[in-house]
Amino acid sequence: MGLFSKKDRAAEQLPPPQHIAIIMDGNGRWAKKRGLPRTAGHAAGAESFRRIANYCRTLGVRYLTVYAFSTENWKRSQEEVGGIMTLLQRYLEEALRDMEKNKVHFVFFGDLTKLSPELQELCRDAEERSRQYHEVQVNFCLNYGGRDEIVHGVRRFAREVARGERTPEELDENLFSQYLYSAGVPDPELIIRPSGEQRISNFLLWQSAYSEYVFMDVLWPDFGPRDLDEAISQFHRRNRRFGGAK
Repeated sequence: MGLFSKKDRAAEQLPPPQHIAIIMDGNGRWAKKRGLPRTAGHAAGAESFRRIANYCRTLGVRYLTVYAFSTENWKRSQEEVGGIMTLLQRYLEEALRDMEKNKVHFVFFGDLTKLSPELQELCRDAEERSRQYHEVQVNFCLNYGGRDEIVHGVRRFAREVARGERTPEELDENLFSQYLYSAGVPDPELIIRPSGEQRISNFLLWQSAYSEYVFMDVLWPDFGPRDLDEAISQFHRRNRRFGGAK
């Protein structure tokens, strides 16, 4: 259960977007402000993810996509990268243990081959064992980059053309979407970036063509249900024209 009941939230009368994506940013700055190591910030950020994922479920959000580790994050110190991977492993072990209770479908976007064999196995196990659950899907963007995803999709299509299974003339936007990590998942209506930064940072470049962005001046470990309510309220105040005139 989430921390708040539906009657407590500011967005009570507003249905949530079907698909919300979040750039979980600000863990390092949160730790620095408190004189703690960056790994402590990532641990606090993991707790924030649990809190928000639970709250999204109480609101009826169908898809939640989170930017857990980017293709650029390997540039960080070995200690920090190791800490993030350890937290992810602990979370997946916990999720597998509690899978029957939580009934969440887990999907991973990104090139998992760069991860340790143990972590790759946990990801595959989580995806396979959770396929039976359809109420909520959590997509982890892990070793993920929007440009890398597009290149990956182009290569997949090119290989099929080379084998004679496709022709270049068949390719359109709908077909190409099937070659992305997010195949079969509707594009996010709302993308949230906490921390005060106002960049998309190579996140869901194809899928965010018509997403509404909400940038918020709160570090991810401090991001709570009321912040999500505010983001949803902002979403509902937007006039979504999709290139048309209204």
